[in-house]
Amino acid sequence: MENSLKLFDFSQKINFKNELLAGFTVAMTMIPESLSFAILAGLSPLTGLYAAFMMGLVTAIFGGRPGMVSGGAGATIVVLIALIKTHGVEYLFATVALAGVFQMLVGIFRLGKFVRLIPQPVMYGFLNGLAVIIFMAQVEQFKITDANGVVTWLQGSSLSIMLGLTALTIAIVYFFPKISKVVPSSLIAILIVFGVVVGFGIHTKTVADIARISGNLPSFHIPEIPFSLETLQIIFPYALIMAGVGLIESLLTLSMVDEITNSKGNTNKEAVAQGLANVTNGFFGGMGGCAMVAQTLVNLNAGSRARLSGIIASLTILIIILVGAPFIEKIPMAALVGVMMMVAISTFQWVSISIINKMPKSDIFVGITVALITIILHNLALAVLVGVIISALVFAWDNAKRIRARKLTDENGVKYYQISGPLFFGSVTTFIDKFDPVNDPDQVVIDFKESRIVDMSAIDALDKLSKKYTQQNKKLHLRHLSEDCRKMLKNAEAVIEVNVQDDPTYKVMPEK
Repeated sequence: MENSLKLFDFSQKINFKNELLAGFTVAMTMIPESLSFAILAGLSPLTGLYAAFMMGLVTAIFGGRPGMVSGGAGATIVVLIALIKTHGVEYLFATVALAGVFQMLVGIFRLGKFVRLIPQPVMYGFLNGLAVIIFMAQVEQFKITDANGVVTWLQGSSLSIMLGLTALTIAIVYFFPKISKVVPSSLIAILIVFGVVVGFGIHTKTVADIARISGNLPSFHIPEIPFSLETLQIIFPYALIMAGVGLIESLLTLSMVDEITNSKGNTNKEAVAQGLANVTNGFFGGMGGCAMVAQTLVNLNAGSRARLSGIIASLTILIIILVGAPFIEKIPMAALVGVMMMVAISTFQWVSISIINKMPKSDIFVGITVALITIILHNLALAVLVGVIISALVFAWDNAKRIRARKLTDENGVKYYQISGPLFFGSVTTFIDKFDPVNDPDQVVIDFKESRIVDMSAIDALDKLSKKYTQQNKKLHLRHLSEDCRKMLKNAEAVIEVNVQDDPTYKVMPEK
């Protein structure tokens, strides 16, 4: 609790001007994204804005990392698109609340550190897949649904107007930062395109054509779904995926902020705050969310280092919901499409293409597989899981090839096998093939000075080997086992028979 009070702790030097400006700027960059992502998922834009307000406020106050911004957009929504299409918005709210509970549990049981187990190629694949999904979804906005529900591409002048305005938006977002970085370029782009459309009386698709925004305060609302086991079966997998994706994105953003600000955030505290924010969303009609990389970077670049800017950003969004609805409804869709296309382009990890010839083949395979699963199945968590599993198997395979044995016989006729490389499930077959129980002398020593016994398969292999020598009436000794290997063998005594030879030089090793 004391950390959340740091907000009011005046010993932490808060630069109020920077925090205020950063807060406004972040709010302005969050609004177009929250609107676009809500529309992309087929929700009312208000659901997106509520999410931006609630995620931002709760995580700014309780989060584990001042300066980090969360909002209602990003991968967590992409995960839920399929659910929204098949079951509707009430199921979405229930899923978001359940995902929040999962995230809080991760924080409470201090499991935040496991996010570090995600390999880089998996992250590349994940982000690239996400970028493609976001980009493809924008292309959908160039279609129109007529009164009979038939979807066709825009044609003639309406298509060229939409294309022209989108191109204008992209150009402004791309070139404006070269002139000034004080105001976010996406906001300037939306304002300019808005001005052009209103000023020249251009007739084009606006936010109002997609949904009305009547802004009130978010109100408490229990999701209207049947509380049954069947419902749980529907929402459970989605909630799990959303919780996973939200935490992965949030904790990776957290470590990015740590690097930029040269300070340490608290991953478990952040997980609890993310969970609390999503539970709030589920019961107050928001679409949920996670940390947002782009907005966090905007916040840090604007000079924010405290929690205040996040709180100001959220309150600004709330004021815009309450007062600015008529203005938001007039925003041309082309402007939002352009902003989102630029989000997709910046999400895409172009560096992964430039270093592709320098990466191991297995890493390239993992990256492409993860991207394809993300794009085809829209299942980000499955993609990450498959990527982690493939990476782990590749690692095991590489290590399995690393086991070596040097053979020596001393003047007393004792044969030594000096093993190097880890002995585990992947390498036991190669390991056993290196021995020759029939032709070896009566005394054989296996020296583990440069090796480790890693798992039960390794212990079992030693047991089998020991029995082979015993059948030939020969004696097998193990030497130079590290403390943890000895412990494993000691614990497995009931299952195996192995001679561990006390080695005089071993006593130098300090016991743990």
